[in-house]
Amino acid sequence: MKISGNIKEVRDIVKEWKQQGLSIGLVPTMGYLHEGHLSLMERAIKENDRVVVSIFVNPMQFGPTEDLASYPRDLDRDAALCEKIGVSMIFHPEPSEMYADDFCSYVDMSGLTEELCGKSRPVHFRGVQTVVSKLFHIVPANRAYFGQKDAQQLAIIRRMVRDLNFDIEIIGCPIIREEDGLAKSSRNTYLNTEERNAALILNKSLTNAKNLIASGERSAKQIKDCIQETIMAEPLAKADYIEVVNFDTIKPLEKLNGNVLVAIAVFIGKTRLIDNFILENVN
Repeated sequence: MKISGNIKEVRDIVKEWKQQGLSIGLVPTMGYLHEGHLSLMERAIKENDRVVVSIFVNPMQFGPTEDLASYPRDLDRDAALCEKIGVSMIFHPEPSEMYADDFCSYVDMSGLTEELCGKSRPVHFRGVQTVVSKLFHIVPANRAYFGQKDAQQLAIIRRMVRDLNFDIEIIGCPIIREEDGLAKSSRNTYLNTEERNAALILNKSLTNAKNLIASGERSAKQIKDCIQETIMAEPLAKADYIEVVNFDTIKPLEKLNGNVLVAIAVFIGKTRLIDNFILENVN
């Protein structure tokens, strides 16, 4: 397995693979890999001849008060996991390799970025779109793999690819959870024992909402009230947002219909966690 932080070297290797007629999968990550990332890699390996994993903590998607400096990093650990699973190459650039001192070109969109996480993290999705666009140019893969846990990000990347005619297929992969239901996340490492137990309220609240929908409820307000009531029962939890939106447009719904995303962001102590579920073709 090759590890490179050099854009030209990575491009040359990928170009050689493509000249050999090999298919290429890309898994963009910020590292500190967990089973959720590994599930993306496993699918990419199954569906492609070569797989590139990018490991880059992208400073552009962090706000000034967010956890860029403390975001967990462990390249040796990540590399061992990637090699064991069968990844072909890791792209691990320094910020200076990705962004020149006078960098001033960005990718952004309106609409899909303004709800959910976009409300409290106004620079986040511009940073995501810009770095993912760069990765698609550096590693011109056949397919790129993203987790559903970041559902808004997945919707935004799909729209960006459509709108800007990127020649790549975006594959969304299911949320991977701990045995007790907590969605896998690198930020789970921030939680102490008491907070880790309190974090189970996210999945519990979404499960209650699913059950309410299964019983026939279609009012978005009733679904949100159900989630809010569950979260309020946990003293360490504070909701950042609870939303029911159209998954394709990220616009709020009054009544569940079509492709529906039920998404939450919750502070457990100082740690902000997200979770969601998607229902297709609701009527």
